[in-house]
Formats: sequence, structure tokens, C-alpha cells
Amino acid sequence: MSGTTADAVVVVGAGMGAMAAAARLATAGRRVTVLERGATHGGALGRLSRGGFSFDTGPGLLHLPAVWRDLFLKTAPRGRGRPPGELADCLELRKVLDPAVEHRFADGRVLRLPGLSPGGVRRALDETVGAGAGERWGALLGRARETWEASRRPLFEEPLTSAEQRGALRAERYPARRRGLLRRRAPSLTELAADELGDQALAAVLTGTVQEYGLDPRSAPADAAVLAYVEQTFGSWYPVGGMRVLADALHTRCRERGVTFRFGAEVAEVLRADGRAAGVRLADGETVAADAVVWGAPRAGERAGACGRFTLFLALDGARPAGVAHRTLLHRGGPVTLVYRPDDATLRPAGRETAVLSALVPAHGADGLDWSDEALVARWRERLLAAAEAAGLGLRERVLWSVTHTPLDLAAATGAAGGAVPAPALGGADGAFLAAANTGRLAGAYRVGAAAHPGGGLAQVGMSGALAAGLIVEGPGWRGSY
Repeated sequence: MSGTTADAVVVVGAGMGAMAAAARLATAGRRVTVLERGATHGGALGRLSRGGFSFDTGPGLLHLPAVWRDLFLKTAPRGRGRPPGELADCLELRKVLDPAVEHRFADGRVLRLPGLSPGGVRRALDETVGAGAGERWGALLGRARETWEASRRPLFEEPLTSAEQRGALRAERYPARRRGLLRRRAPSLTELAADELGDQALAAVLTGTVQEYGLDPRSAPADAAVLAYVEQTFGSWYPVGGMRVLADALHTRCRERGVTFRFGAEVAEVLRADGRAAGVRLADGETVAADAVVWGAPRAGERAGACGRFTLFLALDGARPAGVAHRTLLHRGGPVTLVYRPDDATLRPAGRETAVLSALVPAHGADGLDWSDEALVARWRERLLAAAEAAGLGLRERVLWSVTHTPLDLAAATGAAGGAVPAPALGGADGAFLAAANTGRLAGAYRVGAAAHPGGGLAQVGMSGALAAGLIVEGPGWRGSY
């Protein structure tokens, strides 16, 4: 059977990559059924609500919104009398501009970087870090731009379907300056930052940025510098109502296009007939026939990644102070503490504020850590609050109540092994940061989501859905631009 003849498609999981594939396939005329083991849609884009306060439990900002604009545009209803259906018709998306991010260092310096303004970024760096810092940062991002231009299509916009493609993606694309030790092997991001940026604070801006994506800069390849380039070039965006509204809008779009959702439906295995996928068997024994299966859920037995995330949700007394940054990175030694304080009245009662603090930690089971240990959780809660106090944020005395989420909580919510945070696919490191292929070992089986090419991150999982849908609709030789 060619890819263009699949009629009935089963999508396993209701995460963002899975729903992206479902919406595109249904728009192309396929009969799509989504089977989700949990009780709701959205995957990692969860929501915590209590006492009039609401928090995003997953990513706090959207980068490369063009991925989602493209999806809503191409799945919008057509014809006279149809309501508009582009992304801007479904939610309000704001640019995070002034500042796009704030960095606070242990010596008391505060660096506020504007969004979508390379010149403004260079001036801010020179003023806060020192003369020449902006030039060094600009030179590094110039090399990161070369990396983006060389890797964008093969690593982001084309499906990964063969070992030959994977081999080609293993190469380092960042044109690092090679000096001393760095001549003998490709540098890690930490080594790159020290070599090319020099100043410790300036290097921390780069290494702190990639920690938001679930990457340890000590092991991440130099190609990870592209993440800082993408942020500065394409900006940071926030949907009013929180990131969860994007998941809700996509779920609504799927239903508008005729996608059937079944929650509480755990899939146990993919069925095969005549050497290809023929549907799935549920844990209760029920079978669902299909011409193609799109797997968007974690697989049993998958090895946990190294990095998880510890998150502290704070309901705060008192109004949000004027001029507070939406996103702040606290550099106090060790893992960066990330602070989100969105200016969004829909998330809180009048006269109150929300704050989300998080840090990269080992996943459950990694390094022997057991995140069911209450004493361990308490220590990390105190560590994040202490970092915020040392940085002068003044949050502790305003806390009405708090909730912690550990990697174990993420594992329970999404099924991710160990609660690990899937990182974006990257070149370099001999392919260690590449994700699974979009095609499965069985004909008619496809993979989407954070574990599939092009990896973790909202833009990446959205692209994985487009890539799998393109392969099903256009056939196995399709190379992109669906």
C-alpha cells in the first residue's frame, strides 16, 4: 500500500505532536481516531488550577510560532460562511519584548535583554557585562546562524526515515574556533562558551539559555548555540491564558476536522498483517483496525534521559509589581533557576500574582535519585526559594501556598520515562542528540512527539506531526513542504 492510500489512521496519544498529525490528516480526508491513556489532551502542556490561580505545568513560552500558524492555516475550514480558523482567530499571542529575558548574577548585576532587537541586545551586554561583550555575543550568534542555515531543513523540516540520513546528521555544524584542546575534539557548549565568550557572566547567558530546553551544557554539543540564535531572531511568544490554551485550541481544531478522541484508552501493541501495521490492541483486549498507526506516546521500556525538571508553583499575595520580567534566569552556581512571572490577569485573582520557579535536575532514577523522597523534594523547594531570595525577588514572604512537581510527577502525567525532559534534536556529539526516525520498523507505522525527529520542544513536536502526516498523505518519498 502506498502512503497516499491510507484511509483509517489511529493516533496513539493526545500530545501536541500527535494532535498536530491528527488535524493535518483529518484535513486531508483521513478518518482519524486518537487513543489516549490519560483523561485529557495536551501531553506536557498541562494546567494546575487551585483557588482561582492557574499555572502552566509545561513549557512557559513559545518559540518559532510559525510552526503552529502554519498548522492552523492549513487546517482551517474553507468555504463561504465558514468561521475564520487561523491561529490568531483562536487565541491571542503576545510577543515578549521588554525584556524578553532577565539574567541575575551572583555579584548583583542584572542584565535585561530586549526581544527581536540584536542591536539592543549588544548594547545591554556592553552596559552590564562590559565593553566588547556585545560584539563577542554577536559573533557567536553569527556562527550559530550558519549552523541554523545548514541544519534547518535536514534537521527540522525534512522527515527522518533512513540510517543514511541519520549518519549525515551526526556531523558537527557549528564552525567553532579550534584552539588547544578543542583542536582534538568537538567542544561541549560549556567549553564553547568559555572559549568564544570569555567572560563568565556572558558564558552563563548562553549555557543558561540551553538549560531551559532540558540540556546540560557540559554535555550538549556546540550546535546547541543555535537555540540562542533562534530565540533572539524569532522571538519569544506567550498566549494569553497560558500555554494550555494552545493545547485547547488544537484539540478543538481536531474535533472541528472530525477527529475522534477516546480517553482512558491505553494501547498495548501495534497489530500487523501482511508485513505492515494494521491497527492496535488496547490493554483491555479491544482491537482497532487502521491502515496506518501514528505513535505519539512514550514507549514502554524506553530508557530515561539524564535531565528532568523540578518545578515550584507559587500563589503570591499582593499584585504583580510593575516592570517585572516575564522570564528571569538566576545564575547562582549549579543549575540555573528559571522564574516565570507572566503578566496575565486571567491566571490569578485580583491583587494577586503567580510565579513558577524551576531548575534542571536528574530524572527519576538517574544518579540513584528517588523523587518520591519527601526530604529530597523539600531540599529542592528550599533551594529554589533561596535562589529567588538571594537574587532580590522578594517572593518568600508573599507565598500564600505552593505546589511542587518533580520528574516523578511528569512521568505520571505524560508517561515519559523517569520524567526526563526531551531535548531538541541537535547535530554533533556523534548523533547522541538525534531523536527516533519518523517511520517505524514496520511499514505503515510512524512516530511523532518529543521522542521522534526533530525532538523535544513545542515547535519541534509540531513539526513531527507535519512530517508524519506528509509521509502518510504524500508517500514514503516525500521530503517536506507539506
